[in-house]
Amino acid sequence: MCLQDYEILSGDTLVAVWSNKELRVLDPGLLPQFLRRVSNADMWLETRAVDSHRPNSRVLKKALRMQERDDVATVVRANGATITDNYWIRPVGSDLEYAKVCFGEAYYRKRASKSIAKLALTGSSRSFNYVADNPKALAAELTNIGSFEKCWKITDGQWWLYKKATQFEAFSEVYISNLCKILDIPCAVYKWDGKGYVKTLDFTEGKTNFEPALSFMGDNEDYEDIFAELDKLCPAALPDFIKMVFLDALVLNPDRHTANFGLLRNQETGEYISLAPCFDHNMALISKGYPEGEVRSDLLIRLFRELIESHPECKKYIPVLTREMAIEAFNQTNMKIKRDLVVDYVMNRYELIIKDL
Repeated sequence: MCLQDYEILSGDTLVAVWSNKELRVLDPGLLPQFLRRVSNADMWLETRAVDSHRPNSRVLKKALRMQERDDVATVVRANGATITDNYWIRPVGSDLEYAKVCFGEAYYRKRASKSIAKLALTGSSRSFNYVADNPKALAAELTNIGSFEKCWKITDGQWWLYKKATQFEAFSEVYISNLCKILDIPCAVYKWDGKGYVKTLDFTEGKTNFEPALSFMGDNEDYEDIFAELDKLCPAALPDFIKMVFLDALVLNPDRHTANFGLLRNQETGEYISLAPCFDHNMALISKGYPEGEVRSDLLIRLFRELIESHPECKKYIPVLTREMAIEAFNQTNMKIKRDLVVDYVMNRYELIIKDL
């Protein structure tokens, strides 16, 4: 039966209680940002649930013998915990501690945890049967959001997110990550395993909380509105926000939304630190194949230019890109892709972005 009333914690600090559909805040400084905006804890939990449209998520829930499979029940099954922040829930009055529910190396060393990860990523029948024999196992994949099949794995003490990808999708992720490093744009590290998956390193390192923009913007993706909200919450994030919008225009990333960018937050104080590194570029660049025809200005380029025209003081944050830089990022991928097509495409878009600015 789904938990109706529960306590909300940050680490082992009690921050709020959800009871009788009312939120009682005990520590505003550590309260999840979503709950500062919307005083509905069930709605907050729903944002933390694995995408029920992913086939492997449905198979996973079946293997875990979950009778209630709605988003709230799904997240409750994992105590509300995720890998990218330290928020979680427990029954009211419980003495359960964070160490018992968080996902660390001890969690991943268990065979059941690895089987759950493999099932979430591949839908493996062997993993399905093992998980079905261990239905009470803790499952980090129940709070692994996003529409692509994926899973978390630990390598050398670090969490890596593995995601199913075509070679073009993987190249786009890895190339953009390399280019960002060259251009000094904070970005998650991406690597291609050559076996149909791209992996990215957890940028929180278990030391900071990732607050997706969804928590402070809802579904509002308007650049001006986001700029204004960041100026209030974390002014230090504005230069990197400008760089992120520039990057999306540069590599034609149409899939930037409020669940795949956000802010990093200090776990001890609740203070905002910076914009989180950019991630999730598997629908950008050549993810759908090589570009065709002449490169022309489009919506993303126009939106970026409009943002800069509204905030000319931010023009100084636009990175300088040379052809040599674009080639260097390509060479670092070590993938069999047509270099000149990619480099020409990126440079042509860059020229359109900066023209007369």
